[in-house]
Order: sequence, then structure tokens, then C-alpha cells
Amino acid sequence: MTVALWSQSMTGANPAHIGANAPTVKPRPAFAQTDLVALSRYFSLLMMRNITSDGYVIEDPASPGVFSAPGCVIAAPSYPANTPGVDQDYVFNWVRDGAITAIEIALAGLLPVPGGVLPSLVDYVNFAALCQANAQNSATVTLGHACFTITGEVRPWSEQNDGPAIQSIAILTLFNQLDGATQTIAKQLVETNLSYLLEVYQNKTTNLWEEYEGYSFFARAVQLRFFREISANTISIAVPAGVADAISWLESQLATHWNGQLYVSILDAAEQAGYDANIDIVSAVCYGGIEPTDTKLLATAAILRRQWADPSSSNYYPINGADAAKGLGPLFGRYPGDHYDGDVAAPVVGGHPWALCTANFAEFQYRLANAIEASGAIPLDQFSEPFFTELGLGASSSAADASAALRASSDVMLRAIVYHSDHYELSEQFDGTVGYEKSVRNLTWSYASFLSAVRARSAAAPAAKSKPRNSRGPRS
Repeated sequence: MTVALWSQSMTGANPAHIGANAPTVKPRPAFAQTDLVALSRYFSLLMMRNITSDGYVIEDPASPGVFSAPGCVIAAPSYPANTPGVDQDYVFNWVRDGAITAIEIALAGLLPVPGGVLPSLVDYVNFAALCQANAQNSATVTLGHACFTITGEVRPWSEQNDGPAIQSIAILTLFNQLDGATQTIAKQLVETNLSYLLEVYQNKTTNLWEEYEGYSFFARAVQLRFFREISANTISIAVPAGVADAISWLESQLATHWNGQLYVSILDAAEQAGYDANIDIVSAVCYGGIEPTDTKLLATAAILRRQWADPSSSNYYPINGADAAKGLGPLFGRYPGDHYDGDVAAPVVGGHPWALCTANFAEFQYRLANAIEASGAIPLDQFSEPFFTELGLGASSSAADASAALRASSDVMLRAIVYHSDHYELSEQFDGTVGYEKSVRNLTWSYASFLSAVRARSAAAPAAKSKPRNSRGPRS
């Protein structure tokens, strides 16, 4: 967009170009000049708009007169009446989204009230306990129930057994920012989740994208991380003998997802053809117990990148070509053949990139960079070679070379999110052809995933934190 600048003073300006008659011009996100750490603080504030308290109350748009309970984390303030072209209502509390958000609140360095307590986390724990109690009292759902209303009531939805695990991980993370009474509630909540998961971790469950029931790599990875963390907990939760067996079993079963080329997202499910490579494998590094140095994970990551960034791929997003010319990207989607863009009545072919998927891939690479720097070794073998080759790395590369290349690669992914944001607000998706935001607006998980990635980035050496030299590009 080219904007003509008036050389005359305001007193002599043409009235036709003032006020209501002026052309609409928004400030462009300066993707190269924006400091990612500073921006993450702003994103934290935007994320907090989606979390209720006793003083910040929202009304259910589908049920006038019904008001939120404190501690409800809504997925987004988006519903059909306020988001044209979107037929989905996201004004609900998903267990997974809420837990991911709570982790970011706990690690954001927010100022507590006297006594070291963070009220928003107290509210979160009490709301989580309310939802858990309502699930327990229901004759139709399990403790893996994934979605609740803003009052904590059970909403008809699927059972997703990664939810209780990641919720418990969140509570272990935030526990020291609770008052004594809430800590008692939090411990009971975790103990209840633990007992439930020990009964079901070997079972099928609905997967991360809520589309198929089977043996989910992501769910197993999150359960594995929880069982490992509860084994070493310092909040006096007794560890049942079955936890050690669960850890061993999950480790062995995760290995069965390898098909010789990549980790398969879900086993023994009637999923559509072409469901892999699926970004949930990389998300399992961010939220689960998968190490970024796993060379089979790196083989999967290489395929993920090629399928959306390589112009010869049938799943290529054209916007990634335009972004590459600006030194940005690529943007990542969920899986090849995705059809969801916020309007289930009008499915698309090929899907679109998501902010959270892109941020998760960036975080995985930051974590890998940190691990390489700590060990002084690149996890290079026949499986991971394609991944490192794409970054210009090989057997002669040093650990410092690899760490720097990975961090630079992740930086331009996050800057692509910034560039395509709507004045720094993040929706769920970007159009895969033109790059404009689409689907539900102000997705809580989009902000949380960006914050998580920047936290991983901040563990980098100071030299890796310098800003890129790209100049400001034209608005997409």
C-alpha cells in the first residue's frame, strides 16, 4: 500500500482528507524492528482479556443472563454473530487451552498480591476444580471431558485424556503462587487426575484436533510428561507404584508411532488419508515428554517444513513464497489435507497455516538450539540429516553454528506471525494464499504459544538475541 504524505500544514490541509473522509490506514506491524520479548508482554495482556475473574465477568452470547464464573479461560471471544464467515462458538472453556494458558500466566512474572499469591491462578484452580466436580457428577462424561461452559457446566463434547495430564502439569507449575486453601484444592485436583489417568492411559482417546479416536502420539506424550513430573513432585502428593510402569509403557508405545519415515499422529483410527506429517508431533515437544533431540522427531519435522514451504509440494502455502522473499516464515498448518477454516459448513481444501502451529515449531527449534548448546553436540544421524541439511548444516558444522541457525530460523517464523497479525492481535489462522488473518479472532492459545516460544528463545545466548537486519516490508 502506498500512502501519499501531505507536505502542507494541517491548517491548509484539504478537508476532504480529514476525519470520516480520510482513507483507512492502519499502522503496519514492523516485523523486523519489533522486539519479540517486549511484544510477548503485550501478548500476555491480550491473552488475559480471555480470562474471567469476580470483577471481570462475561455474558454467554448464546445464553443471555448467564454469566461467567471466576477463572474461566475462554478459547476466544468469537462466535458466529460477531465473526462473519465463522460458524463456530469458542466462548467455552477447553481443559487443554486453559491449562496451556495457566502455565503462561504462572511463568510470566506477573506481580503477586502480598503473600506471593497470584489471584488469576487461584481463580483458575477453583474453576478447574468446579469443572472436574461437574464431570465426576455427570452420568455421561469422564474426567477426560474436554469442554465446559463459562459457568463450569459440562458441555456436550469429546473425551480427551491429554486434558487431565496437561491440567495437572499446569498446577504443578503454578502451585507456589497459590494460597494455602487453594493449594489444598489443587492437590486434590491433581490426585484425582492421577488416579483417573492410571486407569485410562493405555486406552484410545480423542486426538488433539478433536477429529479421531485412537492412540494419539500427542496424548501419550503429555501423559508421559505428567507421570514423570508427578514422580518427582515436591508438593507431598503420594506417587502410586503404577506410575513407574506407566512411564515405561508410554515410552515403549510412543516408539511404535515411527513408520520408518516419520512419527504417525494417531494409530488404530479411521483417519483420512494424508493425516501426516502432523504438527501435533512437534507440539508434543512443547507440551509433552518428547525431547527435541530425538532424531526421528527431527525427521518428522523436516517433512513438516517441506510440505508447506516447498513450492513443489502439493500442500504448499503460496503465502510462504511471498514471505520468503521478505526473509520471513514459513508458516505451519495442522496437517496436509486439513479442511477447517472456522466455517465447518463450508470446508476448504488444503487448510491454512495457524499461529499456534507456527509458534510451536519455532519453540521446538529454540529448545533444540538450547539442547545443542548445552551438550556441545549436534544430534546428526541418518534420520535427522534432512532436517539439518535444510538449515545449511552438516557433519562439519559446529554446535555454535547449529544453535545460531536454529534460533535465526525460529525468529523469522515468529516475525511472520507478527507481520500477518491484525495490529498485533492474533486470530486462529492465516489465509494460506494472501496471509490475512481468518477464522476465530483473538485465540487464547495463539497468544500462549507465542509466549511459550519466546520463553524458550530467552534461554539463548545473548549473541543470538540480536534483531535481524531486515528492513520493514510492505504490508501483506
